[in-house]
Amino acid sequence: MNVTKLGLRKWLSFILAGLIGQLAWAIENNYLNVFVFDCTGDTRFITYMTAFSAVAATITTLFMGALSDRLGKRKLFVSSGYIIWGISIILFAFLDPRKPYSFVAHSALASGTMIVVMDCVMTFFGSTANDAAFNAFVTDNTNSSNRGKVESVLSILPLVAMIAVVLLQGILVGDRTKVAECNWMPFFAIFGGITTASGIALIFILPKDVKAPNREEPYLRNIVHGFRPSVIKSRPKLYLALLSFMIFSIAIQIFMPYFMVYININKFELVSTAGPILGAACVLTVLFGFFMDRIGKYKLAYSAIAASVIGGLLLFFFKDQVGVIIGGIVLMTGYLVATAVLGAKIRDYTPENETGLFQGVRMVFVVMIPMVTGPFIGQGVSNINPVIGLNDYQELVVLPNEYIFLFAAIAIVFAVIPLLFLMKKEKEDGKVTAE
Repeated sequence: MNVTKLGLRKWLSFILAGLIGQLAWAIENNYLNVFVFDCTGDTRFITYMTAFSAVAATITTLFMGALSDRLGKRKLFVSSGYIIWGISIILFAFLDPRKPYSFVAHSALASGTMIVVMDCVMTFFGSTANDAAFNAFVTDNTNSSNRGKVESVLSILPLVAMIAVVLLQGILVGDRTKVAECNWMPFFAIFGGITTASGIALIFILPKDVKAPNREEPYLRNIVHGFRPSVIKSRPKLYLALLSFMIFSIAIQIFMPYFMVYININKFELVSTAGPILGAACVLTVLFGFFMDRIGKYKLAYSAIAASVIGGLLLFFFKDQVGVIIGGIVLMTGYLVATAVLGAKIRDYTPENETGLFQGVRMVFVVMIPMVTGPFIGQGVSNINPVIGLNDYQELVVLPNEYIFLFAAIAIVFAVIPLLFLMKKEKEDGKVTAE
């Protein structure tokens, strides 16, 4: 296979837009969970926020992905979306009910509700820029000869971003156990400002759009294009890859929204615990990713799924800090490598002239369904041998426990089933299974 070289400008676009987008998503997917827990002391708001934002992200991507296809304007959607995305991040600082400049009353219900609503607003701009336009931009500008390398780099960016956020959060926010010393304003202001500044920079860095406008069908018809039975039947390999990714993502969402909170409530220092996990997982994922095509996507996928299961079991059985770090490295590495492989397979089978149309379909499978179901499973299984805590409003709440990792490990196994059918389908079509 002849490898198509991407060039410096495209790599710079992938890395800058990808990294800054993941910084914003790291805040949304992890630190808004910590923030809302600080403000309310109730993990139920984490569950609702995860579910509502997933629905908002999916609906946004369906409409805006189809619109970016129709207009052929990826660059406009990415750059302008990042600018407004950053502004929306800054506004979260004004939703802390413990501060005099807060927009909301000092109550768990009012604060939690406003944070959930604002998260949906932030998600609209983030999904427009990143999920709809940037993902389509990557597909437009790559092919099957170089997607393995691009996906391996993109797959580690969430952890690179999380490392940056973890390291800076403690410095910027202060001692979260003391209200007087805890201030989220610098945290949201700096990361929101970086996101907005990157959007401005992307106006000049992103190459010209290569996607021609697609106005062959009415706009509303394009939105439901990927859900038509005839389309699903005509592209079985794409939907088998999406199904495998969906099952895997459901399993990951059983524990992921609560992972940072789990570390906190077990009295582990966040930087010394999460730092080694995220750093080691990043390095290992890059090493595996750059050899993805040589090793073979399926061999790597099965190995990554097995590692994810083992990591989940380690976190269930070992509750000391060393055990959590080792289990976390194995689980996170498996998660990232599997994500890179499955993401590359989905891009391989996405029609080149309809990339925007299928971003919404991808969001339904990979984001909405997992993030609506997984966190509720995690909330439910935490009631097995529950850990009860008292929040700042003197309310008893159930805290996440080790069962979130056990049930995630069990669910991950089922992602193998559609992957086996996909491999069989490729054999029948004469495709080399190593790819």
